[in-house]
Amino acid sequence: MFFAILPIIGAGLVTMNSFTGDSYFFSKQIIWVCVSVAVFFGFSFVDWRFLRRTDILVGFFIFSCLVLLALFTIGHVVKGAQSWINFGAFSVEPADPIKLVIILILAKYFSRRHIEIANVRHILVSGFYALVFFILVFLQPDMGAAIIIFLIWLGMVSVSGISKKHLLMVFLLGAVTFGLLWTYAFKDYQKERIKNFVYPLTDIQGGGYNAYQSTIAVGSGEMLGKGLGYGTQSRLKFLPEYETDFVFAAFAEEWGFVGVVIIFSLYGLIIWRILANSMYGATNFEILYGMGLAIFFASHILINIGMNIGLLPVTGIPVPFMSYGGTHLLTEFAGLGILMGMRNYRRATHKEMMKNEFVGV
Repeated sequence: MFFAILPIIGAGLVTMNSFTGDSYFFSKQIIWVCVSVAVFFGFSFVDWRFLRRTDILVGFFIFSCLVLLALFTIGHVVKGAQSWINFGAFSVEPADPIKLVIILILAKYFSRRHIEIANVRHILVSGFYALVFFILVFLQPDMGAAIIIFLIWLGMVSVSGISKKHLLMVFLLGAVTFGLLWTYAFKDYQKERIKNFVYPLTDIQGGGYNAYQSTIAVGSGEMLGKGLGYGTQSRLKFLPEYETDFVFAAFAEEWGFVGVVIIFSLYGLIIWRILANSMYGATNFEILYGMGLAIFFASHILINIGMNIGLLPVTGIPVPFMSYGGTHLLTEFAGLGILMGMRNYRRATHKEMMKNEFVGV
């Protein structure tokens, strides 16, 4: 898994350095990569069984809520969202590590309730934990991070054994909630993003410009790409946010369809290894944590690439290991480090035991 991550990081760094006039983003990202890899290996040697304790996770939940509330007073505004804490030399976006906290909380909650998950009460209680984070992040407003929190909750509820009837109720509730948010909560620019998703060519000089230029960049890469450093959309600055939100489009323009297939294969390998490791978890808590982590990565990958090729609205979600930024990179490696630490006390026969349990043997 680790060696599958390295080429993706390299692809992001090479692409980032190929179309910037200086090496500002490249140099800072190198530092964050070194710190994140150190955290990954450090966390791999920690015994994480203490995370099963309810009081520990309740403390994480309360602390996370306090940090998110503090953003409304001390938060630094970047691109309209008050979601950053500025420490001078670097800034931190708390919404990223919050995603790991919600995975841990839900893994703990469902770990002893997977047999009675059909009870709608457990869906509502777990939904409360996610809803608190969702609202506090959404009000920043950081719509992208809020969507990821919702998808983590939905995914973990689904793998925990929710009934189809209750799943339908969740979707109906989501549709009603979306209608209320559209009417009373969404800001004009957020509505424009959704409208531009449905009619992207109606305002390509305005709200639809980013998605339109990204689609051009991806398509112009064709089969083999234009070559490293020859991506015109990125080098000529037609492609916005080419080091963060749209680094995948810049990569696709220079490396083409073949390069994209390689990146997809590496992402698939990473998610497969996460799931494979989770199935050997010592308890249901470790298994559900691994599944939640896989959902976390899959959500980021699908949404970011979807918005890069014009299939989904632009939400500002980074693509794992490629996009510039320290907080999300540190969060990704920390999450994987926790998973590797859980490997140290896994049970080799647990996979077959869990398979028999879930099929009713």
